[in-house]
Amino acid sequence: MPALQRKKRSMPQVNSASTADMAFILLIFFLTATSMGTDKGLARQLPPPVPDEFKNQDTNVKKRNVLNILINSQNQVSCQGEILDLKLLRKKTKEFIENKNDDMDMPQKVILKDLPFLGNVMATKNHVVSLQSDRGTQYEVYIKVQNEIVAAYNELRNEFSLANFNKPYEELDEERQKVVRAVYPQKISEAEPRTYGGTK
Repeated sequence: MPALQRKKRSMPQVNSASTADMAFILLIFFLTATSMGTDKGLARQLPPPVPDEFKNQDTNVKKRNVLNILINSQNQVSCQGEILDLKLLRKKTKEFIENKNDDMDMPQKVILKDLPFLGNVMATKNHVVSLQSDRGTQYEVYIKVQNEIVAAYNELRNEFSLANFNKPYEELDEERQKVVRAVYPQKISEAEPRTYGGTK
């Protein structure tokens, strides 16, 4: 009698018809569930053009309102013509913007009238922080200098907020933050890099 032939068992196959649909659904889920971070740039405000009637006047007033920061091709930082350690730049910038003692060599103080919550406040409204770099400056150094300047503004705003509203700047409502920004507006002028002589 011939041996019984065994039937070959067929392996069960996975139904892949809906795999694409499931992948699409998962993709939509992750896109909607994941919070997408947005990059925030640094706010910059260039100095306004000088009106014609003021161009021929004494430039000492103009000079006192500008803090000149230069990064040379050796990545050295100079502030008002003097080489400065990067660690001291934030303090120097704060002192310039605030001009606590109304120094004649620092920005001129003006009265900001009728500010909400505060009334009249003296501030260096017309100051400008001018940042200039050499073509040979390393990008990393340039960013570090930028960060120190912005940190100076942030610290001044925070100190002013604590002194006048008993809260850090970040915890203030929009109206009070607007007042603080009016006292310490961020005015940073960044010029196109130039070659000041010598290479690294």
